Amino acid sequence: AVVSTQSTGEFLCSVDWGDLDYLIIDTPPGTSDEHLAIVSLFKKSKIDGAVLVTTPQEVALSDVRKEINFCRKLRIPMIGIVENMASYTCPKCNTVSQIFPATSGGGIALAEAENLPLLCSLPLDPLVGRSGDNGLSILSEAPQAGVSEGYLILVEKIIEFCKPK
Repeated sequence: AVVSTQSTGEFLCSVDWGDLDYLIIDTPPGTSDEHLAIVSLFKKSKIDGAVLVTTPQEVALSDVRKEINFCRKLRIPMIGIVENMASYTCPKCNTVSQIFPATSGGGIALAEAENLPLLCSLPLDPLVGRSGDNGLSILSEAPQAGVSEGYLILVEKIIEFCKPK
């Protein structure tokens, strides 16, 4: 964990990022030393907000509840919650299945309980993995896919949240 935290710090501080509109850092679930290191590195520059990503099952929701408490304690604004892999639509018969059942209400219930916006609910789509494996964006490969529409909604909501007030 120490090596990972040091590497993250070196990476964030030594790269010439140029002029950025947004710097998005994808961290693993939980509230580790890595999370604390990232927050402390950005103490001087304001963190605009955190997007909390969950899947519908309770084990993931439990991690996100800890992340919500982490953000509240450190006064990191929360943009909202994304429910990933919320459903799967069979490409042959169009049957919608819940691969990861939301036994306790999933991201929707969590967002309501925590008084946070549900930014979007993204379906599980194998095209995302295939596009990424080929170095391509799902947005250009399958712009009409439900997951692409969800990503565009998510981006719009992040931009809106981060606009100077």
